[in-house]
Amino acid sequence: MIEFKDVSLVYQNGTEALKNINLSISQGEFIVIVGLSGAGKSTLIRSINRLVTPTSGQLLVDDDNILSYNTKQLRKLRTKAGMIFQHHNLVKRSTVMKNVISGRLGYTSTLKSIFNLYPKEDLQLAYESLKRVNIEDKVYTRSDQLSGGQQQRVSIARVLTQQPNIILADEPVASLDPPTSHQVMTYLKEVNREDKITTIVNLHFIDMAMEYADRIIGMRDGEIVFDGPVSEVNEGTFEDIYGRKIREDDLRGGSEANEPVSSFNTEDEFAQTRN
Repeated sequence: MIEFKDVSLVYQNGTEALKNINLSISQGEFIVIVGLSGAGKSTLIRSINRLVTPTSGQLLVDDDNILSYNTKQLRKLRTKAGMIFQHHNLVKRSTVMKNVISGRLGYTSTLKSIFNLYPKEDLQLAYESLKRVNIEDKVYTRSDQLSGGQQQRVSIARVLTQQPNIILADEPVASLDPPTSHQVMTYLKEVNREDKITTIVNLHFIDMAMEYADRIIGMRDGEIVFDGPVSEVNEGTFEDIYGRKIREDDLRGGSEANEPVSSFNTEDEFAQTRN
């Protein structure tokens, strides 16, 4: 269980990134967060593993307020809350296996990790994680020799090797082509269903949010403006979240180019029209 209680985050320059967020997330949910760039999506996700720290309120993970955690407690938290980034965050010159086995760093002493002295069980877990995303044939390939989609599958395998309770994915498909984006989202959905891992994903693409989410959260200007099951989401829902009309033909037929359901190619492009 993840629970936000009146959580706010104000940066030193006065920017309010989160405003009195109240939100409960149950174990095993697959949640997609949508909203314009700058709406607070990434800040919300990154607060769950304390990559950013809210300035007020309470943020509970399994009934513990993680805002009071010390360094040792944060390390344990980040072991159980795996993170997938838009740009993969792999060590490019290292092999796929070395990147994936790094998911066990939270369970391994510093000295052993320096000398690559991982138990056989950890190595087997890393290999099985690669098999789950169908990239075990690249186990000894350098990461910089992989395509973007392959690198993101390695990122998923690394997170699986952590054996987390929570997966946080911050725009995991923003830099990928449409078929590869769906492939990555399919793997995340399968992991969520098979392992009952709570999965929270930020997405730019409305059609993909509708296809993969169990629950959609809409954010605008640091606030939650919609929170409900995907079955209750319609064109009007996204118009309220984004603050503009959405093309009806895109919503009915889906986006052939994996674009957001709007006349703009990206949320950044739309945001520029508001400045």
